[in-house]
Amino acid sequence: MENAYAKSVSEVLAAFGVDPTKGLSDSQAADHAKIFGRNVLPQEQSTPFWKLVLKQFDDLLVKILIAAAIISFILAKMNGETGLSAIIEPSVIFLILAANAAVGVITETNAEKALEELKAYQADVATVLRNGCFSIIPATELVPGDIVEVGVGCKVPADMRMIEILSNQLRVDQAILTGESFSVAKELECTVTTHAVYQDKTNILFSGTVVVAGRARAVVIGVGSNTAMGSIRDAMLHTEDEMTPLKKKLDEFGTFLAKVIAGICVLVWVVNIGHFHDPQHGGILRGAIHYFKVAVALAVAAIPEGLPAVVTTCLALGTKRMARLNAIVRSLPSVETLGCTAVICTDKTGTLTTNMMSVSKVCFMKSLYHRPMMDEYAISGTTYAPEGLIYDNEGVQLDFPAKSPCLLHIAMCSALCNEAILQYNPDKKIYEKIGESTEVALRTLAEKVGLPGFDSMPTALNVLTKLERASYCNKYWEQQFRKISTLEFSRDRKMMSVLCSGKDQDIMFSKGAPESIFARCTHIMCNSDGSSIRLTPDIRSELNSRFQSFAGMDALRCIALAVKRMPPGRQSLSYADEADLTFIGLVGMLDPPREEVREAIKSCMNAGIRVIVVTGDNKTTAESLCRQIGAFDSLGDLSGLSYTASEFDSLPSLLKMAALQRMVLFTRVEPSHKRMLVEALKNQNEVVAMTGDGVNDAPALKKADIGIAMGSGTAVAKSASDMVLADDNFASIVAAVAEGRAIYSNTKQFIRYMISSNIGEVVCIFVAAVLGMPDTLVPVQLLWVNLVTDGLPATAIGFNKPDSDVMTAKPRKVNEAVVSGWLFFRYLVIGAYVGLATVAGFVWWFVYSDNGPHVPYSELVNFDSCSMRQTSFPCSVYEDKHPSTVSMTVLVVVEMFNALNNLSENQSLLKIPPWSNPWLLGSIVLTMLLHISILYIEPLSVLFSVTPLSWSDWKTVIYLSFPVVIIDEVLKFFSRKPRGRTFRLRFWRRDLLPKEARDK
Repeated sequence: MENAYAKSVSEVLAAFGVDPTKGLSDSQAADHAKIFGRNVLPQEQSTPFWKLVLKQFDDLLVKILIAAAIISFILAKMNGETGLSAIIEPSVIFLILAANAAVGVITETNAEKALEELKAYQADVATVLRNGCFSIIPATELVPGDIVEVGVGCKVPADMRMIEILSNQLRVDQAILTGESFSVAKELECTVTTHAVYQDKTNILFSGTVVVAGRARAVVIGVGSNTAMGSIRDAMLHTEDEMTPLKKKLDEFGTFLAKVIAGICVLVWVVNIGHFHDPQHGGILRGAIHYFKVAVALAVAAIPEGLPAVVTTCLALGTKRMARLNAIVRSLPSVETLGCTAVICTDKTGTLTTNMMSVSKVCFMKSLYHRPMMDEYAISGTTYAPEGLIYDNEGVQLDFPAKSPCLLHIAMCSALCNEAILQYNPDKKIYEKIGESTEVALRTLAEKVGLPGFDSMPTALNVLTKLERASYCNKYWEQQFRKISTLEFSRDRKMMSVLCSGKDQDIMFSKGAPESIFARCTHIMCNSDGSSIRLTPDIRSELNSRFQSFAGMDALRCIALAVKRMPPGRQSLSYADEADLTFIGLVGMLDPPREEVREAIKSCMNAGIRVIVVTGDNKTTAESLCRQIGAFDSLGDLSGLSYTASEFDSLPSLLKMAALQRMVLFTRVEPSHKRMLVEALKNQNEVVAMTGDGVNDAPALKKADIGIAMGSGTAVAKSASDMVLADDNFASIVAAVAEGRAIYSNTKQFIRYMISSNIGEVVCIFVAAVLGMPDTLVPVQLLWVNLVTDGLPATAIGFNKPDSDVMTAKPRKVNEAVVSGWLFFRYLVIGAYVGLATVAGFVWWFVYSDNGPHVPYSELVNFDSCSMRQTSFPCSVYEDKHPSTVSMTVLVVVEMFNALNNLSENQSLLKIPPWSNPWLLGSIVLTMLLHISILYIEPLSVLFSVTPLSWSDWKTVIYLSFPVVIIDEVLKFFSRKPRGRTFRLRFWRRDLLPKEARDK
């Protein structure tokens, strides 16, 4: 039923045809079940496992690799190869692809767990009125129109409209829907608010929320999907997972690379058409197949097979570092996404604040003869821990707070007029509450004031264990004064009172809303001597002024405390006794901001990251907090910076777009508003991080580029998120963003390293094919280089230290290419040298090596016609393994030197020396040991078609390899001098670059 909150009780009951004294009949319930369905969240059909697996192979480069593996196997069989040599190359390729697919499947199955977690918030049973009598039935059998009774501790089984309150009040914890820590008082009256959000619907009980005080009856108005919980489920269900910025860039670059590969492969095949009929091939068809095999080798060379594994490894290393920062990463790609986050939409309660109410100010009468008449004392401490100091209005610390008459009576009233419990949890090592947050804050205040007498001063209390200290002072007052009678809080009185007996006197302590207590007070206690004087109009005016200051400018939640001496022997209280009270003091409390948040907000601003505070709390309280943490640049006009959900909804479309660009605070929101905010910001090409802890946050967490759940939050929020903050602290997000930026920088470095290495391999094969030389490298050697000798240094590059200015640069744009124009040119130059050096090593062995055959260069490039001519050397020399071994070794060593180039994008090796990353040095040493092992250990040398090298061979390898460092130092010099590279792209085809690179 829509708008039940705006209808009267009689209208709602009439709409369902139900008598509130008898409930539905069995036949009515059966009819309603047919119309409205069962009270369950529908089971969503999960994606079949085989579809998840196939999805992982839906990538162009992957498809090319699969095709290359299959073709390689077919060609090997056609050439008569058998055994290990025929299957090693395709087997290695398929193993790599299978490993990457496994990671993808595991990541995707996490998303479906969030929907399952929602079921934990559904009630199991309900007390329902049917056929004139109450019975307990499974909650799944509830239908709209059922009359349900709920009490303290009950989980609300469906969305219901209140029809009768059976106690003084009914309070419900709606944190899973609103994220706010305060329970909500429910009432029967209609809600006339337009665009009402959950917090405004005070006559509705929402499915999954918990009753914390009172008892009531309500009529069911929504079941299953037609509940608040159901709308959250639907929002999560209709949110599709999107690719991270890095994944998009890698896919775009992969598509570009695939086109280049295809072009080169076709070009090599076409260029050699004239050689198809060469005699050594044994026919045109075999010649075509031979050069087709060369083209396949080119494809294998061009595709960085190890790239997905290295990216995954680098991100995994990042997650380990983030875990030390209390950021637990659930989705590996989110590590990198953090690095380009431009907007952080953050919850207020528990993230920016401690989520623990704390008394920050107290106000009481100083003396009638002093001006000003009122004193304000400040209280330090922002948690439930009984640790804090009290300062007078001049900022001087009170050594003995309990000597102050008003503070002493405030502590007594806070301890005795209280139903909550403050305790220490030794397992979590924190102080915890049982009961209302405001009452626990008063318990903590009583502990901070301490007790009268030398032996019980706050300093003396420090010798107690934390278990004893938690409620030591509160228990002292409870022992001194025995509670006799209690008048519970009610909505009309807005106060509670307790009658206590002790020390030969009976006293009534009262606490409540300031306006209610003020109206019942006739006297006020003076702090100067503990005397009581008449509450004159002047004093009352001053008191009201302080209350308005607390509640307005400081946005504190205020509670007034009062006392009254009662005649001895009283055993009960009546409402009439709550008159002629003596005012003790006014207490102002708030959910205080975390101490480190202000600096974290400043870091975000310096890094060009916008912070939008999103909360279900009221506007005034939230604006006060934002001022305290520095979210607003100034304390002046906040128009255009702060909006309530209803104010934002009423804006025209164009003004909404403009508001999104300046918004700092968004208040009185519900789940749909959070999801809308994320979508709107993403439509403006912003990379959005959203924090949350409640069930209500799950749709927005899933929709955001990176969803960040709180460690203390619900299982639903955690399952829908990419990252979980173990300490619920906003400052941890900022630290994680810095780590994400460093990871992305390192990711770019090893991507460029691997691509430049692959360019070298392509150039090597292409040049050899065009010149008509024998195969310089066979596919299995290329695979070894790509997976092992490239992979280890690439992974170690992920350990590069972050730049010192990592959090002063602006967030990178979403459309920023991984390899931009100038960098692509740089790595083309490096790649070209790598390829030419590899070919040069091959030629050197044939033409110049003392151990070689000294074949003339003209003979080498016409090796295919050797058998048809008279030569001074046998044609079998072209089958020697030495030249390809030299080529492969040059390729490996030159790439080791190239790895050192990637310690920094633009800084010289003279400034950032190789030992700045010991992991990289270690990986280079290990790589060389592995390479030497395949050269000198016979089974491996046979497998990889290599042979041992002499010392003269190694000297030539080093001579050919080292110049890559000099070349890159020159290119880095031009990169540091922008004017020096204005020529950079004039001489090449811009249409060969990815679109993002052309846009640079």
